Amino acid sequence: MTLDQMGPQKIAAELSEMPPASAISLQMSVDNYLDVIRGVLDLFANKKGMDTIYVTATISSEAIKRVLQALDIDTSRIYFVDCISHIMMGASAAQQDDHTTLVESPTMLENLMLKVEYLIRRSQSKDKLVVIDSINSLAIHNNNWILSEFLHILVSGLRSREAFTIILSVEEHSTPEINNMVNLVCDHGIRAGKEG
Repeated sequence: MTLDQMGPQKIAAELSEMPPASAISLQMSVDNYLDVIRGVLDLFANKKGMDTIYVTATISSEAIKRVLQALDIDTSRIYFVDCISHIMMGASAAQQDDHTTLVESPTMLENLMLKVEYLIRRSQSKDKLVVIDSINSLAIHNNNWILSEFLHILVSGLRSREAFTIILSVEEHSTPEINNMVNLVCDHGIRAGKEG
């Protein structure tokens, strides 16, 4: 095992040092996705008793739930806004339950924002976390100008509601444009990917 990747405890420790209502860019490598998930959802959010809204644009919410189950991570306070299942599997196959809201497409950013806003307002928890997984996938489906505007509005709204925001980006699929877009709205950056 190499020492150039951050483990889940280190990720959670770094996040715990951030002030409330922070927007954080978390750049990861494909290889340490599971460490990032455990660090963010289990060792950070669950330990702090946060309600988590997980926006999924890369992997279906069903697949992520199976991963969380396999990792023994409590999902009772995790709510999904799934904007990939509908276009991947169609409306009939996409699962919707009390913890999952479907958005028809990752291009429907306004709809995505409304669903996140609704879940934030509905949450009884004092501390809330919104995770966007991932900005790279959203960038495939939207032009940079629209995506940048979406991020500004979303992050500003979440800040005003004292919610924590984590924007995940995959190192191997990032571009300077995506990095600049994320850096403009984030207060802090964590690099959990490979060095060099």
